[in-house]
Amino acid sequence: MVRNITLGSRTFEIANIVVLGLLLVSCIYPLWYTFCVSISEKSAANAGLVTIFPIGFSLSSYKEIISDSLFFNAFWISIQRTVLGTSFSLLMIVLMAYPLARPKKDFKMRNTFMWILVFCMLFNGGLIPWYLTIQNYHLIDTIWALVLGGGVPVFDVILIMNFFRNLPKELNEAAVVDGAGPWSVLFRVYIPCSIPVLAAVALFISVYHWNEFFNGLVLMNTSANYPLQTYIQQLVVNIPVGTNLTPEQYKKLSELSNRTLNAAKVFIAMVPMLIVYPFLQKYFVSGIMLGAVKE
Repeated sequence: MVRNITLGSRTFEIANIVVLGLLLVSCIYPLWYTFCVSISEKSAANAGLVTIFPIGFSLSSYKEIISDSLFFNAFWISIQRTVLGTSFSLLMIVLMAYPLARPKKDFKMRNTFMWILVFCMLFNGGLIPWYLTIQNYHLIDTIWALVLGGGVPVFDVILIMNFFRNLPKELNEAAVVDGAGPWSVLFRVYIPCSIPVLAAVALFISVYHWNEFFNGLVLMNTSANYPLQTYIQQLVVNIPVGTNLTPEQYKKLSELSNRTLNAAKVFIAMVPMLIVYPFLQKYFVSGIMLGAVKE
C-alpha cells in the first residue's frame, strides 16, 4: 500500500515525536536527578545546585547505607516479602475472581459475596483491629505478617473478575464439552488467556510490597526483621553530641547530608523494580486472545 505523505501527516508525526519526547524526559529526569544528587558533594546538594549533572563526586551516602550489616538482611527480607506476597495475593485473587465471574446459576451466593467485597473495599475496621487480628494469629515479628497483612487486594479481585467475565463463553463451553471440570477450566483455559492482566496485577502487587514501609514499622518489634523500605526509612544521620569523635567520624559527618542520603535511599529502592519491569512489559502488549475463538 502506497502511503500518501501530506503536510498534515508530517505535522502529526512531528507533534507525536515532540509530545512523546517530553513524556520520556519527564519520566527519566526524576530518576537521573535523584542519582545525581546521591553522588554529589554535600555542600552542592544542600545548596540545591545539582540540576542535570552531579557536582563533585562522593559515594559516602551509598557507603553509609551498605556498610551496615543490617542492610543486606533488610534487602533479603524485602525480596522474600515481595516473592511470597505476590504469589500469595495472585493465588487468592484468582481463586476469588473465578467463582465470582461465573453465572449466578453456577454460584448462587455470587451477589452476596460480591457485596461483601465491595463493602470491604470501601470500608475497613481501622488500624487497631487490623493489628489486633494479626497479633491474635501470632504473626507479629514474622515475615508472614507482612505477607498476609494485605494479602487480598479487593480492587484487583474485581479487576480480574471483570476480565474473566469478558472472556468468550465459547472457550468455557468447548472445555466443558471436552470433559474439563472447573479446576481444569481455570488452570488450563482462564489463566493462560489472562497472562497480560495477571502480569499487570503482579507488577502492581510487587511494587506495593517492595515500596511499603509502614507495615514493617508497625508489625516488626526488632530492627533485624525490618524490610528494606522500613530500614532505610529509619536510617538517619545521627550526629553525636560531644567532642569525643575520631577524625574518621568527623570526615564521615562532613561528607554526609540528609539530602544525599535520602536520594541514595530512593535510588536503591527503585532499582529492583526497574529491573523487573522490562520482563513483564511484553505481556502488556501481547494479544494472547487473538484468534482464540474461531468465527
